[in-house]
Amino acid sequence: MPGQKERVGHRLVLSPQEPIVGGGAAEAFEKHLQQLFRSGYRDLVVNMGGVPSIDSAGVRALVRGHTHAQHVAGSLRIAGMKPAVKQVIELSHLGRVLELYDTVDAARFASLPWRTIRVWLSVAGVSGVLVAAGLRWPAELGGAAVTEGVGAILPGAAGAAEAAPTHPLQPFVELLKLVAAAAIGLLVTAIHRPSPRERPLARSMEQAQTLLCVSGAMIMIIIGNSVARAFGIAGAASIIRFRTPVDDPKDVTILFLLMALGMSAGLGAFAVAGLGTAFLCVALLTLERFSGVTTRMMSVEIVSRGRQFPTSHVEAVFVHNEVLFEPREISQADDVTVKYLTWLDEQASLDDLSSQLMAEGAGVDSVSWSHAKRA
Repeated sequence: MPGQKERVGHRLVLSPQEPIVGGGAAEAFEKHLQQLFRSGYRDLVVNMGGVPSIDSAGVRALVRGHTHAQHVAGSLRIAGMKPAVKQVIELSHLGRVLELYDTVDAARFASLPWRTIRVWLSVAGVSGVLVAAGLRWPAELGGAAVTEGVGAILPGAAGAAEAAPTHPLQPFVELLKLVAAAAIGLLVTAIHRPSPRERPLARSMEQAQTLLCVSGAMIMIIIGNSVARAFGIAGAASIIRFRTPVDDPKDVTILFLLMALGMSAGLGAFAVAGLGTAFLCVALLTLERFSGVTTRMMSVEIVSRGRQFPTSHVEAVFVHNEVLFEPREISQADDVTVKYLTWLDEQASLDDLSSQLMAEGAGVDSVSWSHAKRA
């Protein structure tokens, strides 16, 4: 069932012209998709405008095609579905798994790397504003916090400290420093996602990264140029004990860098903070691009609640979470047990995947994960 093929930009558009149903057509369509990916194509669009109907076999072909696309770092987009076909997709609860679009042009437009574009614009915007503020900030406002506490360091400078009154806008300047630190923390966190491993620490670690940057700015605002305050804060910090484990050394390094950027913002060195933020973001994006995606191979055993195994639901969860899978063993008694060999991203949470698989009404009784033995 090859249908019509047409190149549109860097994508290959397939236009089937007959029902994608079991009994030959769906199987031929699935085989054709796999052949195209093996031939070197990476981005496919299926124009469903000429497909009058589809059944569970056709849906399975689309799901497996989507999985195969992920395996080769490609994409499979589905466009222009007729109402009857769209209804079947919705009934199978795969609308959020498959990449569905109203038209072929919409599928092409959505292929642009919008997240990367937004990240680069954010990096340029935040860094540019900080550098401009550091170069143009009025000396009378920027020097107010520096002048404070000079008498605590240099005995002869007490008169100078008294002669330099605090600017009336100084509290708002300190607030802007905290805002700048928060913006830096949010931007770096958007680029660097902490590794959750098997523990659900991702959200708390992301918030900790932002708050740590703000705390660095707050510390420098409080210290100013006072040695006594510096020793006081150091003594207070020594009382605190952090017991949250951080497994990835990269996460620990990011925390130290965020603290340093926050301190730069707290000192009013906005140009340094802006350039440092831009450099760190570029470094993270470069490392992410050239390091590749690290995966782990896991074996999962899924037990159904009856004799009917929810294959569509299980495969939909895997596809939605970009998990490559391969069924290995099937055993049936009072219930059905299926073992899958899966390849997951290092940052994928097994607890979250298990919760999705055991969703209410899904028909899954238990899920157990184990490290697969490599051949």
